[in-house]
Amino acid sequence: MSEPSAGATEAAATTTEAKDAKKPDPVDVLVSTEHTFAGHTESFDYTATTGRMVVREEVYEDGVFKGYEAKAEVGITSYVRHDTDVVRRPVTFAFNGGPGSASVWLHLGLLGPVRVVMGDAGDLAPPPYGVTDNPESLLEVSDLVFIDPVMTGQSRVLEGDKVETYSGFTRDYEMVAEIIRLWTTRNGRWGSPKFLCGESYGTLRAVAVADHLQTSTAMYLNGIMLISSVLDFETVDFEEHRNDRAYALYLPTYAAIAHYHGKLPGRTLEQAIAAAEEYAARDYLWVLAQGERLAPEERTAAAAMIAELTGLTTEYVERSNLRLEHFHFFTELLRDEGTIVGRLDGRFTGPSSDRRAGRVVEDPSHAAISGPYGAAYHHYVHHALESRIELRHEQINMRVWPWSYKEFEGRPVDVSERLERAMRMNPHLKVHIAYGYYDGATPHFAAESVVARLSLAPELRENIEHRYYEAGHMMYVHEPSRLQQSEDLRDFVLRAVP
Repeated sequence: MSEPSAGATEAAATTTEAKDAKKPDPVDVLVSTEHTFAGHTESFDYTATTGRMVVREEVYEDGVFKGYEAKAEVGITSYVRHDTDVVRRPVTFAFNGGPGSASVWLHLGLLGPVRVVMGDAGDLAPPPYGVTDNPESLLEVSDLVFIDPVMTGQSRVLEGDKVETYSGFTRDYEMVAEIIRLWTTRNGRWGSPKFLCGESYGTLRAVAVADHLQTSTAMYLNGIMLISSVLDFETVDFEEHRNDRAYALYLPTYAAIAHYHGKLPGRTLEQAIAAAEEYAARDYLWVLAQGERLAPEERTAAAAMIAELTGLTTEYVERSNLRLEHFHFFTELLRDEGTIVGRLDGRFTGPSSDRRAGRVVEDPSHAAISGPYGAAYHHYVHHALESRIELRHEQINMRVWPWSYKEFEGRPVDVSERLERAMRMNPHLKVHIAYGYYDGATPHFAAESVVARLSLAPELRENIEHRYYEAGHMMYVHEPSRLQQSEDLRDFVLRAVP
């Protein structure tokens, strides 16, 4: 056998060196700026810090410790008050949902020191949009940390890593919990009262994170704020195992939206919702459970009742087999006007692209909201906060789909047991739940049913409070609701701190 040539030997050595060469170790890219907050009760200075934080994890292979390796670069924005006792000053960690959503909505819609200016249903502001000071900000009573889960906002996996590594239930909440642990440690805040605030899927994440922080890192929280809550997917899933429960739990939301659009004359909103809740909780579930055993006269009576509660025609309800699916409802309610209603917020409407369509493919409420928030984020973060990161900001990143729920194979995605455990372990943990009556994504009656079925001692159940708003999924888009909700959250934090 001939010896390899000198050139071949050099090429092989170069290849080996390339394989052995490690990628450059990523570093934090954070910038801090100084600002003054003018609240309703006092003014004070604070530091805003924005950018990306490198998150590292311990790595083991076959029981051998391989080191503390970088795993992701996570977008984060924090607001910390100056000259305060950090042992007494609360800190709130906030994130939105999706999965795949950045934290921009809570950040610039409700909690942060500035907010987007966009108008509201029926009176939307035109582009280019803007921001204004938010004297109702939760910053008045709590420092704030907004977290963009991996692959949302400007958070990313490391170069060469797979997106799906964090596109699933467990790795997602573990990463968010690790970010919270790191930030708390680096900023000396283990002694501070701590809160989580999640919206939509972020409520499910918040419960999982709270449970994980307590069981894995011994970090106990003072409170959890659940905005537009969904803790058990069975309550909102119409298709899984022919789930009749979801049809009943959506009925009060249909009634609220129908009332808003003038389909239920002679009734107040409260009366419309109460009647739908009463029927949904008792008779409707029984009717659906009967299937073909339902007598013709009973079926006719049920169709008439459902039509009366929802503003639809009896004929449509009968064609739907007494089961109103939400995307179809959003299409049908105002079909005669050539109009569809919003899923995230049923107050919003838009022209139907096809008046023959059976279900909506676009959400006019999301279309109305996404543009103003996108413009506001880029203007504010890059100019006022001086961010140097030029990555595209992923408001809603569909690259994370399909989202993995492998931990729940064969059963509904449900974190209610984790909430029960977190509250039993920490009997001081307070829970605030916010509902929007016109929310067609996470209906209030569905979320209420999950809470009602929690297995908790009476004294622990007293730690849960409920607040309702005449708005949708992002209830703070509605100005009266934003003002009331801001007050409710400030009050919750103050009451939950010893």
